[in-house]
Amino acid sequence: MAAGVHHLQGKAKSVSSELSHLIRDFYLARLALLIRHEEVARHVSDYDVNNAYQYVINREEAHVSWLQHALLDLHASIPPDPARPTVTAPAGKNGWTSLAADDARAQRQFVEAWRPRVEGITHARHQKMLTVILGEMLEQARIFEHGAAGRDDLIGSHLAINAREGVVANTRWME
Repeated sequence: MAAGVHHLQGKAKSVSSELSHLIRDFYLARLALLIRHEEVARHVSDYDVNNAYQYVINREEAHVSWLQHALLDLHASIPPDPARPTVTAPAGKNGWTSLAADDARAQRQFVEAWRPRVEGITHARHQKMLTVILGEMLEQARIFEHGAAGRDDLIGSHLAINAREGVVANTRWME
């Protein structure tokens, strides 16, 4: 009987190790998108689209936190952050729209690549967490698509009496 318990413990460690590697890879890919969105937001001068980016970044920070806690739950270490990309917006007043379109495509590609892997996870809590993240990423892709198309109702509509004038500064804190 002791040999049987040892065999089951070995299988459990193997499944836990596979799951921690999968979540680590998901975490690093998700974090890379978050970091890119932070860099793109610096170029988005449109008030409504910039607000939408800030909303998305906030949700992405929650996703990254969930993934970090999942890694710790699996007794895995949190890997170092990926490098920050260099993002340059094409010239012109709305050059950032192509960046938003790229972000929409990247979100959808991420979901397409990860959905089959997530569906195969047998750990219910972690599988549900990853499924929620993928679902929110599709909503974020829609937000980016609408921003790239010039829509201003990305995260809600504004009253007609509220004038939308000016642009968002690319530097938040000036000393």
